[in-house]
Amino acid sequence: MMDAQKQHIVMSQYVDKESYPSVSPLLASLQEQRLKPRAVTVDGHPHVIRAFRDTWPRIIIQRCLYHIQREGMRWLRSHPKTQAGKELRVLLNTVTHIRSVKERDLFLKTFDAWQIRYGDFVKSLPRTSVAFKDLKRTVALINNARPNMFHYLFDSKIRSTTNLLESFYSRLKSDFQRHRGLSEQHKISYLNWYCYFENN
Repeated sequence: MMDAQKQHIVMSQYVDKESYPSVSPLLASLQEQRLKPRAVTVDGHPHVIRAFRDTWPRIIIQRCLYHIQREGMRWLRSHPKTQAGKELRVLLNTVTHIRSVKERDLFLKTFDAWQIRYGDFVKSLPRTSVAFKDLKRTVALINNARPNMFHYLFDSKIRSTTNLLESFYSRLKSDFQRHRGLSEQHKISYLNWYCYFENN
């Protein structure tokens, strides 16, 4: 977890995977240290979001726009076979460029119009078809994220993406790979030292 304003690593932990049991105790530890974040930008992992809300019930959850875009584009694929898929891909391509309430409203209005226009078409597709699965997943992704997509428009301190942290994590992974063969304990020590030097 990173403080986006100071670009400071607040917390790090070596775990097998992101999950409620792995994240919740770490957040509880930060709470005991009197950390009271007003907002957090997350990639959308439901168990991580639940852990944040259980720890700080009033926290603002901002969904990372880049993760929404990337996940939707992956499901729609590079060359959608349907017109519905092509239009939804064009719309998704705009999401990380939204900088004003006017642009947000245009995005939501266009998405709602897409759902009205293609809702029956999507329902008519065979349930086992690739097009049906891809469109349903992408629509569900946007609708589920929608309540928490645009908090950053009303507070300049809230980041719209986790790109800053992802950039750090990418460097960390690359450096980790240069040290193949480390024991589990040495991996944990490496992570701790890496974050220490990043902060200092």
